[in-house]
Amino acid sequence: MTFRLSKLLLLGLSSLPVLAQVEAPITVSVDATEAARQIFHARLTIPVTPGPVTLVYPRWIPGNHGPTGPITELVGLKWVAQGQPLAWRRDLIDLYAFHGTIPAGVTRLEVSLDLLAAGNVPVSNPSATDQLAVLSWNQVVLYPQGQKTDQLTYQAQLTLPLAWKYGTALPLQTTSAQTLTFAPVSLTTLVDSPVILGAHYRTVPLSKDGRHQLDIVADSEAALALTPDSEKAYQHLITQTNLLFGARHYNQYHFLLSLSDRLGFSGLEHHESSDNRAGESALTDPLQRELFAGLLPHEFVHSWNGKYRRPVGLNTADFQEPMQDDLLWVYEGLTQYLGTVLTARSGLWDADTLRDYLAVTAAAMDHRPGRAWRSVQDTADSAPLSRGLSPAWSSYRRGTDYYAEGLLIWLEVDALLRQQSQGRRSLDDFCRSFFGAPNTAPLVKPYTFDEVVMALNQVVPYDWRTFLLTRLNTTALAAPLGGITGGGWRVVYTDTLNDYLRATETVNKSANFIYSLGFSLNSDGTLGDVLPDSVAAKAGLAPGMKLLGVDGRTVSAERLRQALKVGKTTMSPLELLALNGDFYRMYRLDYHGGEQYPHLERDKAQTDWLGKIIIPLGR
Repeated sequence: MTFRLSKLLLLGLSSLPVLAQVEAPITVSVDATEAARQIFHARLTIPVTPGPVTLVYPRWIPGNHGPTGPITELVGLKWVAQGQPLAWRRDLIDLYAFHGTIPAGVTRLEVSLDLLAAGNVPVSNPSATDQLAVLSWNQVVLYPQGQKTDQLTYQAQLTLPLAWKYGTALPLQTTSAQTLTFAPVSLTTLVDSPVILGAHYRTVPLSKDGRHQLDIVADSEAALALTPDSEKAYQHLITQTNLLFGARHYNQYHFLLSLSDRLGFSGLEHHESSDNRAGESALTDPLQRELFAGLLPHEFVHSWNGKYRRPVGLNTADFQEPMQDDLLWVYEGLTQYLGTVLTARSGLWDADTLRDYLAVTAAAMDHRPGRAWRSVQDTADSAPLSRGLSPAWSSYRRGTDYYAEGLLIWLEVDALLRQQSQGRRSLDDFCRSFFGAPNTAPLVKPYTFDEVVMALNQVVPYDWRTFLLTRLNTTALAAPLGGITGGGWRVVYTDTLNDYLRATETVNKSANFIYSLGFSLNSDGTLGDVLPDSVAAKAGLAPGMKLLGVDGRTVSAERLRQALKVGKTTMSPLELLALNGDFYRMYRLDYHGGEQYPHLERDKAQTDWLGKIIIPLGR
């Protein structure tokens, strides 16, 4: 469906009966006392006038890049007017819209609903455990159809479980026992201000001015521990980020961090906070901490890139208007790059870890057979289709590659800026001009592709339009590695496991044989992805099959690695016994190249721009 047709459909929907302009605040009261049972109870009071009314549930959620409002988790919906039940009916076309008729003399509509917080993956992730919860306001509100969310005022109230504490950027008005009453804000701001709550809570100040803090809830008290080095690095993150952009566009900033093995790993950006979720041991286990380190820098960058500066296609008037994701290679790709750089500049990663991460990223993008039919631009254009995809055939399908390949494109931009200016200018200058001065409270300043090109040309004149369009629209098999090669390094493959890849395997309980045999292996022997043109694929293996044996013995990652070592000196094929559904079969792989893992190797004939890129600012 084209955008033009979508707009026509929206115009058709807007002709349905809608509520008149709402003047008085809408109130929403959320009872979270049963969060441990993974259910929230909400009650809204909405000013109304007699006649037809249509209320809608938020569908297109900022930062999710798709229609992800968890409508299937909304239950128990009831409308009451003057104490009497009021009938409603769901729209037959827009399933997020509910119609009713307000009787004469009624000025307030009482709406009650429950949110099931256990999650229904891939539609939604769990948002509550026995010890903590994350409240996203978009999941517990309705609003009048046709109204701009900036112009709707909501006053929210939240009742916490006994003895639980909370963290949020939403301004507090009053407290009474376990009930919090927040100041009236626009619906836009309310949805932009999640709340974390839990029995185990800690707050960590991160700046002397009191504007930045880390709020942590966890499934255990022990998980709240933060090493002195990590705390210092997060303080440096604030300094380095503000030096990078030269200005801020928030009054305060809260890193909201929920640590539980039940919530999954994710992050969602907001203007004055970020909803970050990781495993219970993300701060205390060294390997998990290494993999987690880039999450908070990424989401913090979004306060500038995504929330303050936002692609025009994502700057919608409400939560029902479809978003256009064509500039996600800037929104997410540039954020992925800057977040990675800041992870190193702040000290959350050392230089070796950064290079290992870049090697893994470059290798993954360079082993994408799907590149032959699908450009990275198309992965951005079709982002709403990428939610909840299986890892099976991911290299052929391509999913959210605008993150990783976007990083590589922006690394090349940074290296070129430095090369063209003999080191006098860099992407840092672009960031200060495009996202910087003056300081402001939260606001949105939309941008277009042309403005990105213009801003780059103001830093260093170059044919940036052709440069970007070529990399975005190509279907060449080779990944854009010019930022690595032009930055003084090259990607090489050896039989030594990359340390970042080793951490990934340990934490995720998997093994990577992508660059040798052509597949990834889960701890239970199931094949994750299989490269279509790999040795494994040519032998007949496919994602989802389960390996049972290797060369006559039960399979394990270590035995498979040992077999690869032996195979380098023998002409015998590797024999893998696999289960495909209900059928066993022996697969013979004629491969003798040994283990292959990506690394970055220094090219001393080139300037080490990559080393210069990660030098902390102000030093």
